[in-house]
Amino acid sequence: MLSKRQKQTVIKDHQEHGTDTGSSEVQIALISRRIKFLADHLKKHPKDFHSRRGLLMMVGKRRRFLQYLRDTDEKKYTRISKKLELGS
Repeated sequence: MLSKRQKQTVIKDHQEHGTDTGSSEVQIALISRRIKFLADHLKKHPKDFHSRRGLLMMVGKRRRFLQYLRDTDEKKYTRISKKLELGS
């Protein structure tokens, strides 16, 4: 899990304005950070199937957020994809 400080830095890096904590970009960034954390965990613990299921669910959730963002605002979608280095 991400610590409170890690979440705050991710939110600050991706928010549009001072009180923005729930926009699509922020949520995609937070999920991406959690995916990276879980992927590293699964490299060390390959038989942890419960965490693997959680990882797959997060990947699907991020994919749906990205699809929504692509459909509503193409510029934001390309910006967040480049910033997070997503291969979309």
